[in-house]
Amino acid sequence: MTRKQRRLTLIGGGLAVLAVAVGLMLNAFRDSIVFFNSPSDVVEKHVEPGTRIRLGGLVKDGSLVRGNNLNVRFEVTDGKTEIPVTYTGVLPDLFREGQGVVAEGTLDGGGVFNADTILAKHDETYMPKEVADALKKSGHWKDDYAQRAAMPIGGGSK
Repeated sequence: MTRKQRRLTLIGGGLAVLAVAVGLMLNAFRDSIVFFNSPSDVVEKHVEPGTRIRLGGLVKDGSLVRGNNLNVRFEVTDGKTEIPVTYTGVLPDLFREGQGVVAEGTLDGGGVFNADTILAKHDETYMPKEVADALKKSGHWKDDYAQRAAMPIGGGSK
């Protein structure tokens, strides 16, 4: 084998090993790259109980129930499907019904999502692209969402 053939063999082997490594990484991270799953995604994917995920959508109006010792129960909806969520702790200041939320935690065997972290939207005009896409897909998108998002942070023009 000549020097050139040996070099090409080593380069080809190295590229093959690199391709296999990248393929394995992409396969391993395929589901975890998603920023969150909508309630419809959770039902369609048949998420196994105990699997750690992020659940995102809107806090369903009329579903918020505050209990003892900072226990909270509410439902997250994407307009088609609702998932009950339980959480123990202090909720973000901007958390309220009808607003976007992302909850991190696990689904139990009864279909209740046990959250250990709650993230609320940070101002009145912000809506994550994923939440907007889920609302559009489910038919619950309102045109004034886009208008509010286009307004300056102060809410008015100068």
